[in-house]
Amino acid sequence: MDKCNCNGCELKSLFFQNVSPQVVESICDRKVQYDYKKGEVIIREGDEIKDFIYLKNGLVKLYRSGSNDKEQIICFALPLDFVSLLSIFSENRYKYSVAALENSTTCNIRLDEVKTLAEQNGKFALNMMQKINGASDRIIIDSLEVKQKRLLGRVAYFLLYFSNTVYHSNTFDLPVSRKEIAEYIGMTVENVIRTLSDFRKDGIIKTDGVRIEISDKESLVRISEYN
Repeated sequence: MDKCNCNGCELKSLFFQNVSPQVVESICDRKVQYDYKKGEVIIREGDEIKDFIYLKNGLVKLYRSGSNDKEQIICFALPLDFVSLLSIFSENRYKYSVAALENSTTCNIRLDEVKTLAEQNGKFALNMMQKINGASDRIIIDSLEVKQKRLLGRVAYFLLYFSNTVYHSNTFDLPVSRKEIAEYIGMTVENVIRTLSDFRKDGIIKTDGVRIEISDKESLVRISEYN
């Protein structure tokens, strides 16, 4: 746990453009930074909601626990995302968990301070509503995109998401297991493994452990769009 350095912090432009510099500095003086190693749980389902949590760097997954140790992955959060947006104004306890997929850092602000700002500042409250709606819309759209595809399209869509949105590269270390891919796209682990193997045999991707290289992106895009 460390005190945040707010000089040049993206949080100022993302979150506090509608409040005075004095308020920004006051909150920055009291917000706290936490570092998490890959695999560590940041939020547990059922925890009391006490903080407003902003992902400063890293990559995390939001998920719900099901029966037989199965998880339902809701979405992935990237730097500049607010990982606590989905519950903070509607619930007292989290309805989902958050875990680090890479070494990650969060900035935490006391929730009562955020609520006070929302009560006192209409523009700030509107900005918050826009961000909450944006996060919800993204989850709904991604879920619908995945569900309307068949197996090949779902796996292709997943790989393209990490290539285009997360890493901005055709070569990357996939931070999730085959089991987690299956949980996110709603297919079996065996189907995911077989599909990745078929993509590799067809020369669409190359794999080396967790390393993925997309060799034929045009084909992967076509599979995602038409399957």
